[in-house]
Amino acid sequence: MFPFRVLNQAAIQENLDMRSCLEIVERAYTLKDEQKATLFPMVFHEFEPGVADMDIKSGHLAGANIFGLKLVSWFGENPAKGLPAIIGTVMVLDSKTGAPIGIMSGEAITLMRTGAAAGVGAKQFARADSKVLLSVGSGHLGPYHILATLMVLENIEKVLVYNPRSVERATAFCTTIREKCLGLLAPYRSDQEFYDEMVRRIHVPFEVVQDIALATAEADVINTATPSKQALIKKEWVKAGTHITCLGADMEGKQELDEHIYANAKVFVDDVTQAVNVGETEIPIKKGTIQKDALIEIGSVIRGRKPSRTSDHDITVFDSTGIALQDLLTAESILKEAEKNGSGVVADI
Repeated sequence: MFPFRVLNQAAIQENLDMRSCLEIVERAYTLKDEQKATLFPMVFHEFEPGVADMDIKSGHLAGANIFGLKLVSWFGENPAKGLPAIIGTVMVLDSKTGAPIGIMSGEAITLMRTGAAAGVGAKQFARADSKVLLSVGSGHLGPYHILATLMVLENIEKVLVYNPRSVERATAFCTTIREKCLGLLAPYRSDQEFYDEMVRRIHVPFEVVQDIALATAEADVINTATPSKQALIKKEWVKAGTHITCLGADMEGKQELDEHIYANAKVFVDDVTQAVNVGETEIPIKKGTIQKDALIEIGSVIRGRKPSRTSDHDITVFDSTGIALQDLLTAESILKEAEKNGSGVVADI
């Protein structure tokens, strides 16, 4: 008999917070750079092109004695059936015995760790005096990557929001963003000083923008989080010193940046192989704008083995494709907290 814990979305949210997730994501990158963690090849399958597909990201964290996977499926016709289009499941196992430790919903973990990756990227590569944040995209991920960025950059004075498809959605997003960020800050109410500081930071102006060129020229930090398959941000719009974190490209053919931005940028990735195959870096590599050996993994920067930006004039790009190590470490942390407070259901297999 192998007892393991099963957690639903509510139980996950009870045991997960952004500040902890920032540390977890950094640790995942660090363990990878220390060669104490390994990514396995991605699995992708289309049940019906443009209608339904699935992918599996998996890996082994020897430094944490766990391995496992995240399986995410997309069935585009589900909403018409009253079901979510995207369904994710994370499974964590003991790498010393192979026994299952836990299984849980993947949505909350994905949103939190993806948002945290933007925060870690901003911490490592953005200018500390950055004042304007531009969010390209206004979907479910928005509150997470914006809050994470505000957590690590204390001088942000304004957040611009651009939705390439709908001004109305961007407007609705700006109307509700503070309320959603306050919800994510709920775990910190007992830490009054930190809570008050973060409430102050999320009360900066949020402005809808329709001219992406002007918004890009004003921004010091840009987070892109769209499913776009064509460049949304042109090279000539990006000013010196800008940092860009790309969160949207996670599948072959996706693109949010003009590939020519790569020609004069310092490019950092979470995993070279994944970035080249399915990340924002795929197109620049295929078009010869940048060579694979110019890519720097973020873990080596966190550990001080490779430099971050070396000048306030550097343009930096962080291609955050999202790696299984982030999901597994985040899930492990949730399971430990759940065990302490009795969350979820313990089952046998």
